[in-house]
Amino acid sequence: MSHIDSAPSTPGKFKMEKASYFNRVRWHTSLAKLAVWSFVFLGAILIFFFRSPASSPVPADLSRRSLRTYNWGGPVWEKRVRASARVRSRNGFAVLVTGAAGFVGTHVSAALKRRGDGVLGIDNFNDYYDPSLKRARQLLLERTGVYIVEGDINDEALLRKLFEVVPFTHVMHLAAQAGVRYAMENPGSYVHSNIAGFVNLLEVCKSVNPQPAIVWASSSSVYGLNTKVPFSERDRTDQPASLYAATKKAGEEIAHTYNHIYGLSLTGLRFFTVYGPWGRPDMAYFFFTRDILKGKVIPIFEAANHGTVARDFTYIDDIVRGCLGALDTAEKSTGSGGKKRGPAQLRVFNLGNTSPVPVSDLVGILERLLKLKAKRNIMKLPRNGDVQFTHANISYAQRELGYKPTTDLHSGLKKFVRWYLNYYSGGKKAVE
Repeated sequence: MSHIDSAPSTPGKFKMEKASYFNRVRWHTSLAKLAVWSFVFLGAILIFFFRSPASSPVPADLSRRSLRTYNWGGPVWEKRVRASARVRSRNGFAVLVTGAAGFVGTHVSAALKRRGDGVLGIDNFNDYYDPSLKRARQLLLERTGVYIVEGDINDEALLRKLFEVVPFTHVMHLAAQAGVRYAMENPGSYVHSNIAGFVNLLEVCKSVNPQPAIVWASSSSVYGLNTKVPFSERDRTDQPASLYAATKKAGEEIAHTYNHIYGLSLTGLRFFTVYGPWGRPDMAYFFFTRDILKGKVIPIFEAANHGTVARDFTYIDDIVRGCLGALDTAEKSTGSGGKKRGPAQLRVFNLGNTSPVPVSDLVGILERLLKLKAKRNIMKLPRNGDVQFTHANISYAQRELGYKPTTDLHSGLKKFVRWYLNYYSGGKKAVE
């Protein structure tokens, strides 16, 4: 109501009657407007929910979408699923690998297939980074006999169908929204994949019979602002420095819950800065290589008072051996039909290299391997989720999994650079 409308016209009885009259008029007018806008709003909702999917525009960032529509099912599809998951070795596993077209997922899937396990992948091929790299990994796996189902781990019907077609003995859950800094741009994608997706997978696993044993990727990021080094599995993890870290910490608590209530066997793996061939373009070693070749300036962060920023860089082959060790030592789940029959295994392991290297040293190694000088820009470490250092205590994984990393940073980066230059056509594509 405007100030003019609220002002009295004349004093006395007439003012009261006139105000009452206008109030009644305004009330009826407001009621009519409310009814009209209610119908408009209701119509908009109906149009939004019942419009044809074919006419819906495809969002630029598929990771922002709650659930994409994928085509799956049918006799031919089921035949491919069974063939990929067929166990070819004595006492082998039938393993569902989520995030199979990802960096770690591709290497783990290939290693499992090589030793005779049945392997089926699932991946949504989102465009958090260049999907063509994921498609190239997919082709690599297809040549080894691994089929990747294109779908989302939030699709309960799809997951239930996969377990209906194949009685998986194990799940290697590697699907996740990765990256620390991207959370400031698209926080919903982390909740969608790392929390909702994980819960959906566990809901399906708890109800199938037999229940599979589950090994899943947590992260060294859960140590957050912890200053005690090296990081041990017994250290506090209640100070996350990023949303990514918070979702991974939430995943560990969720795993505990499903283990306690439903008897699911769950093993979490805290990866420390994984690198190597077929890696992720959002990782520093990857885009440093690209930008050095292009002659671009690369940012090198330093902590307060010129403090060193260091990472426990861990080569992909060492991580794969840790993943297989976790699968091989995973005990069976103890539930059946969603009911717990007895105590079940619950574990968390650090998988790192135990040798933190300053990021400036990483750049120096790349300079020597590429035979090019980097254009460095020293910058203060931003408050965007990055931490100053990571350092893994791996004694628990050594004892329980036989985990022993063997690749130093120079040797690992040499293999990565060789792959990078070959993949990007002798460096030509990299410098375009």
